[in-house]
Amino acid sequence: MKRLAVEIQDLGFSYPGHSTPFISNFNLQIAEGERFGLFGPNGAGKTTLMNLMTGLLSFSVGSIKLLGNEIKKHDKSINKLFGFIPQDLSLYQELSPVENLEFFGAWSGLHKHEIKTRTKDLLGILGLAEVRDTPVQKFSGGMKRRVNLAIGVVCNPQILFLDEPTVGVDVQTRFAIIDYLKELNKNGTTLIYTSHQLSEAEGLCKKIALIDEGKIIAHDDLDTLLAQYRQDGLEGLFLKLTGKNYRNS
Repeated sequence: MKRLAVEIQDLGFSYPGHSTPFISNFNLQIAEGERFGLFGPNGAGKTTLMNLMTGLLSFSVGSIKLLGNEIKKHDKSINKLFGFIPQDLSLYQELSPVENLEFFGAWSGLHKHEIKTRTKDLLGILGLAEVRDTPVQKFSGGMKRRVNLAIGVVCNPQILFLDEPTVGVDVQTRFAIIDYLKELNKNGTTLIYTSHQLSEAEGLCKKIALIDEGKIIAHDDLDTLLAQYRQDGLEGLFLKLTGKNYRNS
């Protein structure tokens, strides 16, 4: 049996000023090596859950473990276990790709020689070697996304969290990023991914969870769920389980 990359037990979370919990009695297990998708309508709790799993939001009820390590005890050693690629760019635009990777590599606890090696490798893989010393603020949106991706994987994480990693990029960049993510997964990295690009998600994710109003409404292998609900694709499954009405969130 595979080791668990993520184990969430009886999680409860409330935003400040709200008496009703946004997430309550939430349980989820994600096996090591999965390409796991987390989907739901706007306001369903996807990004909140990502932020809880990565320690950006704190919680008082329940438990979240990454590879057996409790996220509440978030110290330097846990930083090396995972990478996070948020929807909003998380980088310093006035710095170059090299300078960004030096900073975030050090934050992750890497040694100088590790940072230098990873920087050279990643800039080559992601087509950024020729602009390694150019300020990121001069880059196109797609190039900034690639720098953001490089930052997320600089520590060679065992788990990679991805929140809309290809938003705003062209088709070529999107395919290149997805191919790179699949290659990371082949080499052992667990992918935990959310996006509104459902056709993209269908080609990447093997197992999924659909959530709505902070609760899981479906969780299984994608092929199993498609057969169960007699749908041809993830978009149809999504609409079948979450409805077609407008959302006000």
